[in-house]
Amino acid sequence: MDNQEVLLNKDKHYGVPDLLTSGPSSVKNDLVSSHPLERSEKNYTQSKLSQEMLTLRKTQGLHAPLKLRMEQQIVQQINRGPSLRSSNALFDALTGRDEDIGFEDFLNAPEDQEVIGQPHALQERQDGLL
Repeated sequence: MDNQEVLLNKDKHYGVPDLLTSGPSSVKNDLVSSHPLERSEKNYTQSKLSQEMLTLRKTQGLHAPLKLRMEQQIVQQINRGPSLRSSNALFDALTGRDEDIGFEDFLNAPEDQEVIGQPHALQERQDGLL
């Protein structure tokens, strides 16, 4: 979609997003961090994963982290339709995330969220038909 189409879609709905095809918007991503440790906590899993890959490379050789990363990429490509939530259990098992319990596991769980929108319209939007 080019810029002209985006402008036409905004003018078409008078600047109000179409909730049936785009879903509700989130202001969480626009917030600025309020504490210095917040950035460290956001990058914790990525830095932990890179440290584990480095250790794996030193102990087992170059093939081990490459194979593990390839398996993770394959598992991430498996997805369901936009109106169905996926647990990503296999990806969590590959990254070791299944052994950790965090706030996101019991607060604001994806299976507790309401999905707004028509499944067919959401799937057409994901496929690029809308």
